[in-house]
Amino acid sequence: MATPRKTSSLTGIKAAVKEQAAAQKAVVDSPVVVAAAEEAPKHEKKVDKFGRAYATGKRKNAIARVWIKPGKGKITVNGRAVEVYFARPVLQMIVNQPFAVADRANQFDVEVNVVGGGLSGQAGAVKHGISKALTYFEPELRAPLKVAKFLRRDARVVERKKYGRAKARKRFQFSKR
Repeated sequence: MATPRKTSSLTGIKAAVKEQAAAQKAVVDSPVVVAAAEEAPKHEKKVDKFGRAYATGKRKNAIARVWIKPGKGKITVNGRAVEVYFARPVLQMIVNQPFAVADRANQFDVEVNVVGGGLSGQAGAVKHGISKALTYFEPELRAPLKVAKFLRRDARVVERKKYGRAKARKRFQFSKR
């Protein structure tokens, strides 16, 4: 003997889902929701009384406080030129990446105070801070910088040493006999 199929309850569920979807579409397409979406404030420019945008960037244990303003492209890190402070070309490239992605090379003067960590972490913190400050100065640059993942704080840090081990994962030499 075959068991009867419950088509009526399934049909009722499908109808309820279609009805709910139509109701949601009506709410989204209502003039009030459309007007609110058009009036929703986009990201606005955040500039101090000196015409500078300020942001904080972090990477590993380094924290960079960054101010940008329109200028000729001069970057100062802890009172020194970027070429002096970050002597390695790789670190200079990391610091200049946000300007390359945003197509704003040599258009902003940057002043940075960075503390903590090593040079690599500091360069990453400066890059993060410059990216955030650019979005505060020109909100339309948020999209390309976000696609390049420069606005994301890189959360990778050194793993802690565990007890009973030489380092975080390295073990002491094992001797069977």
